[in-house]
Amino acid sequence: MSFSPDELTRYARHIVLREVGGPGQARLKAASVLVVGAGGLGAPALLYLAAAGVGRIGVVDDDTVSLSNLQRQVIHRTGDVGRLKVHSAGDALGALNPHVRVDRHPHRLTGATAGMIADYDLILDGSDTFATRALVNATCVAQARPLIAAALTQWEGQLSLYAPHLGAPCYACVFPNAPAPGLVPTCAEAGVLGALAGVMGAMMAGEALKHLTGAGETLRGTLLIWDGLTAEARRFGIARAPGCAVCGSDH
Repeated sequence: MSFSPDELTRYARHIVLREVGGPGQARLKAASVLVVGAGGLGAPALLYLAAAGVGRIGVVDDDTVSLSNLQRQVIHRTGDVGRLKVHSAGDALGALNPHVRVDRHPHRLTGATAGMIADYDLILDGSDTFATRALVNATCVAQARPLIAAALTQWEGQLSLYAPHLGAPCYACVFPNAPAPGLVPTCAEAGVLGALAGVMGAMMAGEALKHLTGAGETLRGTLLIWDGLTAEARRFGIARAPGCAVCGSDH
């Protein structure tokens, strides 16, 4: 796969990285990534994926930009308030890197629309409900697509790469049941550090770039917990659950 002079200059800092190089950058250009949610996590992840030269990026979200989003959803601007997030985000990505194709899906991911996951090489889930996370995970398992999922609240975030077809657990292996109502407050109820969304979203993009280029070691089989209040990171080994209702051996 060839690069234009503009692309060679744009991606020069990647190309000189031993672990990426020209072949790795070519893999990024040939790759497709779907980002579920253009909010706190999706916003920075989308920006870094586009900046890195991922060839096709899909963004799915049915929400509109509100003023309270702007404290952390850095892909949107004040003038975007009231616009669909997929259009605000899509315009931002096009302005950042015209070499990237952006697919805009202005609807909620549901059982009727989740089939789009099969059209992408890698899925990033930045959604904010357990129901959506469970749906994304189940569809990724059915379509043998790797899933990078993150979540955050107040000062803490979590992140992993789920891929049972590659020997790692699926999301349901680690989080099999939805939390009881009221147990996990929303960001609107509990608050969230805006910069934490940037940290976790950027790490999602970093894991995606490593997975797509084959560089280093990803968080496959590892759950990372980041505590922004103490600047401490904890890592836990996670494994497939034989009786998992989504990816277990009897499914």
